[in-house]
Amino acid sequence: MADEQTWLSTLSRLKEPHLGRTLGELKLVRGVSLGSDKIIVSLDVPFPGFVKANALKEHVRSATVELAQGKPVEFDLELNIKGKNSGGSIGLSVKNVIAVGSGKGGVGKSTVAATLAYGLQELGANVGLMDADVYGPSVPHLVGVNEQPVALERTAPDGKKMMRIQPVLASGLPTISMGFFVQADQAVIWRGPMLHQAISQFLQQVDWGPLDYLIIDMPPGTGDVSLTLSQLLGLAGAVVVCSPQQVALLDAVKAVSMFRQVKIPVLGMVENMSGEIFGRGGAQAKAAELGIPFLGELPMDAGIRVAGDAGEIARLVREENPSRDALLTICENVAEQVAKSLLSAPSMPTLEIL
Repeated sequence: MADEQTWLSTLSRLKEPHLGRTLGELKLVRGVSLGSDKIIVSLDVPFPGFVKANALKEHVRSATVELAQGKPVEFDLELNIKGKNSGGSIGLSVKNVIAVGSGKGGVGKSTVAATLAYGLQELGANVGLMDADVYGPSVPHLVGVNEQPVALERTAPDGKKMMRIQPVLASGLPTISMGFFVQADQAVIWRGPMLHQAISQFLQQVDWGPLDYLIIDMPPGTGDVSLTLSQLLGLAGAVVVCSPQQVALLDAVKAVSMFRQVKIPVLGMVENMSGEIFGRGGAQAKAAELGIPFLGELPMDAGIRVAGDAGEIARLVREENPSRDALLTICENVAEQVAKSLLSAPSMPTLEIL
């Protein structure tokens, strides 16, 4: 029977059927165990909800028939999320920062951002949620929390003492929002420099801890926040949310253009409130026209509104309901697009897990 080194060499040369690179290039092979009665191949899963894992297993089995010599090949899969350490330059220990934006308000952007965060967490990732919609923060209401964050003293790697804001835990999800610092009926009237400072503090002075994903709920439209984020750190990408009707799609196109202008990769579009009232398929057609992925659609379901109004948005992905499958599919597609953008890059050192 072939020895361990032969197995490892063969596995490293196999091309992953969906990401388009070899398992060796993607650094997905952790090892192989050659038992007397079976072979166990240990592989890393590069992003949560890797629904194509079964296809990868069959691909490996068919490519190693001669090496296995009739023994069954089993798999030990371990989630090991890849990332480019998006916030390393500003001391933010986050592998992937994802912006969720829209061309206009009222299309459910905050709902998608919150459910994306909870959904990725449900799929096994470490996730945080940052509400960057300073003028109209709705995340506190959606997650059912409205408390003043506290600051605690922490010791930096260089030994210096520093005060760090503790994110609020909303059903187990670390969250920060301007809504935690102002009264519900208080308007935030700021010019650009103050907005820039607030976003910088949310990124640099909040004690996020190590995260696989930080989801940022952006303000609607095309404004200062995208430019601030592009200047501070390298984002994994942006998700654009829109509803199906043409008037919403016109503004969504502007959002795509904005992200591209500030060099933030567009991961794709999500169609929200899809159904009879606003129509269906508009975002998918527009995504194809723009040459970007279509990440999925959320139906016009009263249950989503009820959960959001009750501050229980987390249960949409944690409990059985008519929208759960659609939401988790969107989460899986977003994670896959992040992984593809990283794993297709010519330089692989950025994939090292820090």
